[in-house]
Amino acid sequence: MELLLVGLLVIGVIFLFFIIWFFSTWNRLVGLEENAIQAWSNIDVLLKQRYDMLPNLERAVSKYASHEKELFMEFAKARQMAAGALQNNDVKGVSAAESMMANMMPRITAVAEAYPELKADSSFLNVQNELVSIENQVADRREMYNAASTNFNKAIQMIPTTFVASIKGCQRRDLFEVQGVAREAPVLFA
Repeated sequence: MELLLVGLLVIGVIFLFFIIWFFSTWNRLVGLEENAIQAWSNIDVLLKQRYDMLPNLERAVSKYASHEKELFMEFAKARQMAAGALQNNDVKGVSAAESMMANMMPRITAVAEAYPELKADSSFLNVQNELVSIENQVADRREMYNAASTNFNKAIQMIPTTFVASIKGCQRRDLFEVQGVAREAPVLFA
């Protein structure tokens, strides 16, 4: 009888330990996932601000370079694609659109350099200054998001946490990467 009681007590302690581990692991995964979601929300706010400012840049440039319609059409398409992907929380879609826009920025800079009046236009300079500021913030937030997502992705793959992650239904988070041209802040004209 005593041996049975000791056995039940050991099984109870092991079961209690398992329950505590399970819930603490679940809660840790929730925290890691929420950190990644919050980091993406911070990027979302900045990208929306930037996408709202891009038509101002287009208007400022188009006043001086109206014959660059094709460039502006491509730019508008990339912006629309990015805004749609952002609205759907599609990190890969936003990355693709950001890559497309990153490849177009040197062309817009080249257009601006060809028009000295544009480089002196105060509205163009203001928009460009604001875009540089936002771009720097996006780069910082992208780093934070990728770190949070990487931590989450690593956690859901590690044994024994992977068992809790599969019960919870955790999915790997995409990283926010911009392909193509190296991202640089737009060059300010003096």
